[in-house]
Amino acid sequence: MKNVILSVGSEFPEFKKTAVVSIEKGKEFYELSSEELKNSGKWMVMFWWPKDFTFVCPTEIAEFNKHAQDFADRDAVLIGASTDSEFVHAAWRRDHEDLRGLQFPMLADTSKSLATELGILEANEKVAYRATYIVDPQGIVRWVSLYDLSVGRSVKEVLRVLDALQTDELCPCNWTKGEATLTA
Repeated sequence: MKNVILSVGSEFPEFKKTAVVSIEKGKEFYELSSEELKNSGKWMVMFWWPKDFTFVCPTEIAEFNKHAQDFADRDAVLIGASTDSEFVHAAWRRDHEDLRGLQFPMLADTSKSLATELGILEANEKVAYRATYIVDPQGIVRWVSLYDLSVGRSVKEVLRVLDALQTDELCPCNWTKGEATLTA
């Protein structure tokens, strides 16, 4: 059976999951819910990676972290996610120098229920593809990108698309923030 990927125009699924938010003992975990995010009135950017303690994944996570303030400046909540447990996330954050100071939660979808609803589980290993969702403040998916397991994504492209979506105008090919939009 093929995955049906949740796409643009769909309501992002409801969820309540444990996330790693710190490496400080006793403050590592936080219960994050879609309801809390909707109530924030902010955009959400959720990016998924296949496995903790791998090679391509930390390069992406570190790059998203370098741009965490850029997402915050755009009124967007940034969330990283995989199907690994919160304990594995916490161990990886403590172990990997580039991940210790993350400024966003690492969501643990251990049951794989959210990844399944999103349609982003790889068929053989049942790990998440490198998926990125931009969700508007009303909880509607406005952009989805999906990469094969071996290819890292471009954080700058995610920011560019977020900028374009937030204009609520027509944006031409390769448009970047500050450039003119189109009039119909």
